[in-house]
Amino acid sequence: MTDTTYLGKRRRIIDGLEKVRGRARYTADLDLAGMLHARPVLSPYPHARLGAIDASAALSVPGVVAVLTAADLNGGRTAHSRPSMLLAQGEVQFAGQPVAVVVAATEAQAADAAALLDIDYQVLESVDDAEAAMTDEQLVWPQGVPGADTSLASLHGGEAGAQGGDTRSNIDERRTFARGDAEAALAGAHTVVKGTYTNSWVHQSYLEPHAVVAQPGLRPGQVTVYTSTQGQYAVRGEVAGALGLREGDVRVKPMTVGGGFGAKYGIIDALVTAVALHLDRPVRMVLSRSEDMLTTMPAPGTVIRVRLGADQTGHLVGLDVHAVIENGIFRFGHAGILATLIGGMYRCENLSIETLEVLTHRAPTGAYRAPGVPQALFALESSVDELARALGHDPLELRLLNAVEGGDPTGTGRPWPDIGLKACLERAREHPLWQSRAARPHHEGVGLAVGGWPGGFSPAGAVCRVDTDGTVRLHVGSVDISGVHSSMVLIVAETLDIDPETVEIVQGSTDSGPYAPASGGSQVTISLSGAVLGASQQVREQLLDLAASHFEAHRDDIELSGGQARVRGVAGQDVTLGQLARLGQGTAGGPGPVVAEGRAAIKGGAPGFTAQLMRVRVDPDTGHVTPLEAVCIQDVGYALNPLLVEGQMHGGTAQGLSMGLYEGLNFEGGTLTNPNFMEYVFPTSTDLPPIDAVIVERPSEHGPFGARVVGEPPITAGAAAIANAIRDAAGVRVTGLPATPEQVWRLMQERG
Repeated sequence: MTDTTYLGKRRRIIDGLEKVRGRARYTADLDLAGMLHARPVLSPYPHARLGAIDASAALSVPGVVAVLTAADLNGGRTAHSRPSMLLAQGEVQFAGQPVAVVVAATEAQAADAAALLDIDYQVLESVDDAEAAMTDEQLVWPQGVPGADTSLASLHGGEAGAQGGDTRSNIDERRTFARGDAEAALAGAHTVVKGTYTNSWVHQSYLEPHAVVAQPGLRPGQVTVYTSTQGQYAVRGEVAGALGLREGDVRVKPMTVGGGFGAKYGIIDALVTAVALHLDRPVRMVLSRSEDMLTTMPAPGTVIRVRLGADQTGHLVGLDVHAVIENGIFRFGHAGILATLIGGMYRCENLSIETLEVLTHRAPTGAYRAPGVPQALFALESSVDELARALGHDPLELRLLNAVEGGDPTGTGRPWPDIGLKACLERAREHPLWQSRAARPHHEGVGLAVGGWPGGFSPAGAVCRVDTDGTVRLHVGSVDISGVHSSMVLIVAETLDIDPETVEIVQGSTDSGPYAPASGGSQVTISLSGAVLGASQQVREQLLDLAASHFEAHRDDIELSGGQARVRGVAGQDVTLGQLARLGQGTAGGPGPVVAEGRAAIKGGAPGFTAQLMRVRVDPDTGHVTPLEAVCIQDVGYALNPLLVEGQMHGGTAQGLSMGLYEGLNFEGGTLTNPNFMEYVFPTSTDLPPIDAVIVERPSEHGPFGARVVGEPPITAGAAAIANAIRDAAGVRVTGLPATPEQVWRLMQERG
């Protein structure tokens, strides 16, 4: 191999040009022969009994093919999760639940007809929020909560789980994670701070709404599902399970994804598939923005009470947490990951973390990039900041004093592997923004917070082959939503010492691609890299053998460089990789085509940690907060492609900042009042400050090439850092997100 290497160097994303030029093919771009268009009709009420559905006016609209209800599609099956839910039957359980589907020749005809559907609702009392869920006698599920859904939560590090201890309660699951004696430790602490922190429900705000096309196969029960999804195998399981089909009969073809952030795992796929199979026609459904926000799975609202105590030297002695997680109508499993991080960022021998996951008549919640962790760390990091003030300690030094290292326990008691939290804090200490914080103008402040993500990991496979024209094709079953395939190309190029432009990614469907985990939980790069490396290394060995035979030389004397093979030290006798591939597959009795399969199953996770700084200005007259500067310092282990790593850091930091200042779903009763991008507030490019992405590289013992998880950590600290910056600038503690100008202004008025 020459001195020219590709890993660890900045390189553009492989599909960037086609996206910029508008040539990427999304699900909504599909137009199959004979395809129909479906429009869901959603309940406007959080809880109601369904009466008659009069479809006569809808059916009279030209082009309308069918109006379908639960009697047509559900087949007697009971939903236990949002993806397994087809159409409401008997009762609706949340505002936004699909009640019927109108199918027509065009989208416009389907929309016109859907508006004419006359549905008789008998409005019932609803459990509208977590407080009502825990105090009212009315139950969301009087007959018991439907069976646990473990799939989506586990994809993102959650623990779904077990049936709740009392199925006749809206408290679906109550768990306690403890060690030592937190009460005694807090009673004897030198300094104790306490606070209650609330987080709004938050939508993932991807640009492309959910979109699915389902095409029936040649025989009954066979179907191909084209979908905007983060995990094709997850969707296959959801569709097959919801409709009682064989997984082998459900072929899922992942399309280009216009943003997911944990939300795209088949929410409407089973419904669209059921419609297509019922009509035996291809069917496309593309949700409108409002439909998407009403009927999908946002991040949950939380209320987290924290008591944190330290001794005179600043060492933490006790932590007590009580967290209420509002899950909507179905369980999800945020508790385990919330507890892992809120009790696992700092050394503390005595802690008690109680989590309550409650059910309400709202849309079920789901994963949003590091699910549960931004909410948990908003509470924890605000408390740590207040503790530093009470002790008179530097907030960064207090964190360094207590920060966990490898071997220390997480909040659930499992030990951390080698991690880089302290390295991030040490880099933050040196950053010019932190160094200059004392010289800030009046009404400006700098906030610090830390975050992290343990990271998932799964077995994966990959196939690498060389064609006779010299193109190297890498076959994978992963979905690329963040540039991961661009890094896989670099692994092949590095191994074979070829130009990355000659490596082509072939993304397979569920019946043609090697197995790969879903693109969630920051697990794809560390899970897939080993398989890609293994496949390309085997291909390298095959090429060396072919070249040795061709040159009649010892294989140890063969070198591969720049897409060619040669005998080391012998000039003018090169052979291309394409020519070697032709020799392999064209020689009778020879070695055969140049192709290899790689498999990998890493033994442990590669957690990533971050320290973030935010500088803000707070208007003393209005409470308006202007973010001026953001710094994301993150231990990525080894940056396979620093350009893409920085992109993840920028995006996650922006989303964390947005949670802190802008985003929140607003409800009146159980009904969402801002289900569109006109009323749901999030930052535009002009609202975001410059973001400095500082890469720290402490190689992981488990991640391939030493790489660590990258996607989740940068969102985890931003909201807390914003709140701490507001505290520094205005002297008030924000305890509810988002930190709206009105809230900040009222806090300043109360302070006087």
